[in-house]
Amino acid sequence: MATLAGVSPKTVSNVINGFVHVSPATRERVQRAIRELGYRPNRVARNLRRGSTGMIGLVLPELDVPYFAELGRHFLTTAEEHGRTLLIEQTLGDREREAAVIHGLGDQVVDGMVVSPLALHGSALANHLGTVPLVLIGERPSGGLADHVVIDNVAAAKEAVAHLVAGGRRRIAAIGLQPEPYIGTPLLRATGYRRALEEAGLPLDPRLERETPRYHLAEGARAMAALLDGAAPPDAVFCFNDALALGALRTLYERGVRVPDDMAVMGFDDIQAARYSTPSLSSVAPDKGAIARHAVDLLLERIGTPDRPAQEVVVGHTLHTRESTEGGTATTAH
Repeated sequence: MATLAGVSPKTVSNVINGFVHVSPATRERVQRAIRELGYRPNRVARNLRRGSTGMIGLVLPELDVPYFAELGRHFLTTAEEHGRTLLIEQTLGDREREAAVIHGLGDQVVDGMVVSPLALHGSALANHLGTVPLVLIGERPSGGLADHVVIDNVAAAKEAVAHLVAGGRRRIAAIGLQPEPYIGTPLLRATGYRRALEEAGLPLDPRLERETPRYHLAEGARAMAALLDGAAPPDAVFCFNDALALGALRTLYERGVRVPDDMAVMGFDDIQAARYSTPSLSSVAPDKGAIARHAVDLLLERIGTPDRPAQEVVVGHTLHTRESTEGGTATTAH
């Protein structure tokens, strides 16, 4: 196999074992040779030799939320490319379940895990670090104690709202704010929303900010109905995820509100349904593939070098403007 790929046996071993420090071109040559020869490694024997399970964990809040389902697919693909099996757990955003899953999976079940916590943060999260190699995704602060892959939620939200302002909207509502302890993503997106309004010279109106207990379709529909029933309805709404936005679109349709003529709607996450709704939904697209790649790379590095300093990686995002805000389509990457 090494001869066919034109590399050393050690390089073949590195590719098969999922080590990250192999160039993409070399990795592709080795993988092509593996396919041509029909080689299938004995993972059980390999893992016994290296003292590992060969599995990594992915801990997500809700698997039926489309964003997390799509993100999970990227992690499955990335783990497979590194010769690892991915075990996915759901926490439902429950504090005790998040802690139990971290400890349970770390008890010789997986070699390490990527976690998207909703309830654990700060000192509470720090108490669970160190039990197993771990990488965080999302915006729960860890005090720099763990590897972390994030997007710039403030900048992304600000850009989304600035697009609505540029379209002539002046009463822009926000759906998706949450009270403590949900201080991560909701707070950052709210910060970006408010900064965009302030920079545009538009007043901050608390009546246009709507909290939702979860980021589900029904919550978006209810919040949109409450805004329409208010004394001064908005002319645009920025929803903190696409499920909320799609729920809002349903309410607007039922009330006979024209989108985007009477109301512009902006989402966040750019799930597949956003491109096929009627009207198609403008949305901020985090680079889900990059989140998965960086998180798995950091985790494998952490497994190999447990004592290295924690790293934070900020991945890019893209604003896709579609029919729900301007009647056309455009893309802006950052």
